[in-house]
Amino acid sequence: MATSIQSSTVAADRFVNAVESDLRREGRLGALFAVPFQGGTRLSAILSSFGAFKIISCNIEPGHGTYPALSAITPAANWYERQIFDLHGLMPANYQSLDPLVIRKGLESDPTYKPDEDLSERRPDLSEPSVEGEGLFKIPLGPVRSGIFESIEYVIETPGEEILHVEPRPFYKHRGIENNFSGRSFGEGALLAERVEGVSSVAHAIAYCQAIEQLSDSEISPQAQLVRVIHAELERIANHLESMVRHCEAAAQAVAFARFSFYKEQIMRLRADICGHRFSRGVVSPGGVTIPTTLDLNAVSKRISKLEADIDSSVNLLMKTASFLDRLRGTGVITTKQSRLFGTLGPVARGSGLLEDTRSSHPYSAYRHLGFVPVRETSDGDALARQNVRIDEIAGSFHLLKQALDGLGDLKTPGDEWRIKLNIRDGESLGWAEASQGEVLYLVIVDSGRLKTVRQRSASFHNMSVFSSAFPKDITTDFAFIEASFGLSVAGVSG
Repeated sequence: MATSIQSSTVAADRFVNAVESDLRREGRLGALFAVPFQGGTRLSAILSSFGAFKIISCNIEPGHGTYPALSAITPAANWYERQIFDLHGLMPANYQSLDPLVIRKGLESDPTYKPDEDLSERRPDLSEPSVEGEGLFKIPLGPVRSGIFESIEYVIETPGEEILHVEPRPFYKHRGIENNFSGRSFGEGALLAERVEGVSSVAHAIAYCQAIEQLSDSEISPQAQLVRVIHAELERIANHLESMVRHCEAAAQAVAFARFSFYKEQIMRLRADICGHRFSRGVVSPGGVTIPTTLDLNAVSKRISKLEADIDSSVNLLMKTASFLDRLRGTGVITTKQSRLFGTLGPVARGSGLLEDTRSSHPYSAYRHLGFVPVRETSDGDALARQNVRIDEIAGSFHLLKQALDGLGDLKTPGDEWRIKLNIRDGESLGWAEASQGEVLYLVIVDSGRLKTVRQRSASFHNMSVFSSAFPKDITTDFAFIEASFGLSVAGVSG
């Protein structure tokens, strides 16, 4: 089943109604992008439903500093509106919060930031506490912490132990990466996409390259599709194992921590042996892949089978450890209603009862032919549910890897079929992929044979907006488990 993409442009005063109408028909807000257009700005809402994407746009004329707020109809739009204000200076009407998101307050002159005006005077002061009461205080966690963590600050509001509110501040990691796409070649764009969110390099590269390939009306070879699946699933296993490592560390499960750390390292070394890079960078390229594999397929298959058996054995032991399960069960609950309201993605969605997986809802590459079936979802919505989803996905990824390796071995692969030549026309296109955190989206605009504008949305950005809702009755020692269960990348959030 091919995914359909419909595009329409409406007047600015009809923008909210048009989006709301689609959301009522079981659609969800996938992203909200702002791009320069004829001296003004074009807002594009990406709406997703099973088997289809819809792009609803409106044009904001030059000099108009406000636009109708989508956050009035869906909380999923709030973080996008904060990001748009930070990067473009457009203020949503009847805003709920414009607290700095990707640009730190007082750093509007940052060299990666190119505003049309100084926003420091226009930004409302929203620094007051989110909760008030006797004995309440704030604990800043980060941006620098012990251990290997990305730069992010969590402001935890608490009377001492119970967490009443958490405010993420990801702007310490902002690199202005979207500005760097402009004017680059298509090959350079793929290299840059891999560096938006390092742990999901393959997923970002696939989403970007699919957008480029759609502008050429070309389909890459079956061999290249299978190679992409192999690297994407190895990436997924590595990231799911990392989430389990964090859980084990927080629960002081030293043996399990050592074992799963070892398994992740084995996956990373396998990736390096296959393509020369631990994060599989430089493999996915517009038109296919740059290199198939430097290892014999049978050797890869044997290593994968052994890893699968070892991981399965350790998982069975860990998931029978009562002291470990007690820390995850009932911790960080996101209800099905909350998940649907925010349009959550990946394991966060599937752990809260939503069957949301781009590999099945918008099948792409070899996933269309491998008979991919998404893992069972659970409505418990806690950290344990999200871990169970990841465990099931690891097993599913191993199954897909075996299918892809078998399929690759059955195909004759002349050298010119790994990457085809593309005749890319000017225009706009949408690409997508399923990372370990969930759906990745790329909106690409090509002009005069070069990249004009690229907008990307990682699953981490979308899911981070619901992170603060995951503390209905939790305490400070639960924080590490909730953070690990979301499995987010700060680089993907701050851009």
